[in-house]
Amino acid sequence: MRGAVAVSADLDGLEILEGEDALTLYTFNTGTAKHFFCSKCGIYTFHQRRSNPRQFGVNAACLEGVSPFDFKVIPVNDGINHPSDNPDQTGSCIIGYLYYKSETT
Repeated sequence: MRGAVAVSADLDGLEILEGEDALTLYTFNTGTAKHFFCSKCGIYTFHQRRSNPRQFGVNAACLEGVSPFDFKVIPVNDGINHPSDNPDQTGSCIIGYLYYKSETT
């Protein structure tokens, strides 16, 4: 589990405002998913999904005006079993949920 809250965006729905020259590409296994990290600080920024190559998974912490704490309930995948490796869709990769409760309200 990388600990990032990832939201979905279509390939044409993501605009990089700054730092594109600092992005480093990482691929592994099938090579379908393309993971991008900042070469200066190491943060995971976004990836082109293996489960849906027409979408990006985007780290919410990298979006201007968005915080991971904006999401009240976050499903957590096991990080081991990939949906594309389970073609009959039996079972779930979700192992639990994270809940955010503001201390100010």
